[in-house]
Amino acid sequence: MKMALNTLLPFEWDAKCRDGGTLKKLLIWGTGRIAEQFIKNGFCGELLGFVETHKTKDFYMGKPVFDSQEMPGNFDYIIVANTYGEEIYHLCLDRGMDMSKIIFLFSIRKREGCTDISVLQEVLQGKNYNDYCLEYGLFYDSFLKEDIARYEALNRRPNFNIQKQYMWPVINNKYEYAGTLGNYFLQDLWAARQVIRSGIKEHFDIGSRLDYFIAHLLAADIDVTMIDVREFPGEIENLHTIVDDATSLRQVADDSIESMSALCSLEHFGLGRYGDPIDPEACFKCFSNIQKKLKSGGRFYLSLPVGKERVEFNAHRVFYASTVIDCFHELQLQEFSCACEGKVEYHVDIHKYDQDTHNGEYRYGLFSFVKA
Repeated sequence: MKMALNTLLPFEWDAKCRDGGTLKKLLIWGTGRIAEQFIKNGFCGELLGFVETHKTKDFYMGKPVFDSQEMPGNFDYIIVANTYGEEIYHLCLDRGMDMSKIIFLFSIRKREGCTDISVLQEVLQGKNYNDYCLEYGLFYDSFLKEDIARYEALNRRPNFNIQKQYMWPVINNKYEYAGTLGNYFLQDLWAARQVIRSGIKEHFDIGSRLDYFIAHLLAADIDVTMIDVREFPGEIENLHTIVDDATSLRQVADDSIESMSALCSLEHFGLGRYGDPIDPEACFKCFSNIQKKLKSGGRFYLSLPVGKERVEFNAHRVFYASTVIDCFHELQLQEFSCACEGKVEYHVDIHKYDQDTHNGEYRYGLFSFVKA
């Protein structure tokens, strides 16, 4: 049996409800990212609508939104799909609601609400049910129980019999993607391609990802000198490390660098997050000093958050792309692209995202400069 909702919903899925059963009438308490992910994962039931503790909208994803004090009474279960489970739990208790009809997807102080495994399996289905088991540590109520039985029925090798003392249950990988294509992956791949294709054999880096970007360069037999205020985890062939504050770049001679990068590092300078001194001008001082260290024809690859300009203390700064370009006035911009939402948008207008406040995934500006 398949369940399809209003065509206004932005997702398509198969509910795969158990044949012969009656679809449960469901409400989803939440109108945000978690609720959307719950729907995307798939479930079994007839969705009556959404609930907000204090109603802010009339419709969401093509379905009506109810205030928590005016919910319809004909539902079978409420799915609490947000991070305010504890508050909603106490609210429901105060209102005398039937807690056995409420499914909390995320941990509250103890497992409350509907705890009937057969109901949870039927309503939540595949990934949502598996996430529920992971959240509450119900490893052997997950798919694992059936997998163990199947394995034991098929195994013919005594040395590989399942033994309790060697059990190591892992249930979080079954529905995961085979890796991630997030902003860090995209920015590091973008920069590594440029550095490798340039043909240089020595590169200088300020605080980029050791396990992604730097690894790409080392694999291409490029000698890398890397400076970071943090200690390095160990020694690696062809990687030369400097543990120091990179703001002044006093460790590097002027007009000496042919190729340099700083991927998602400079936006943190001077905020104290990584143990560096508080200095509101630190990143801008580093911008200036980078230009002094590059030799004529030297290239600089930069990545940092772009959008509506601000500091989100003490995490990072977000920059207008134009601010970055103006600060590197001694260099010529070769490329401005953006990494966001699983893709690189190439050659972007520098003002396109000036009002972007990043209510979701951050957008990383990818800048390629050359010194005349």
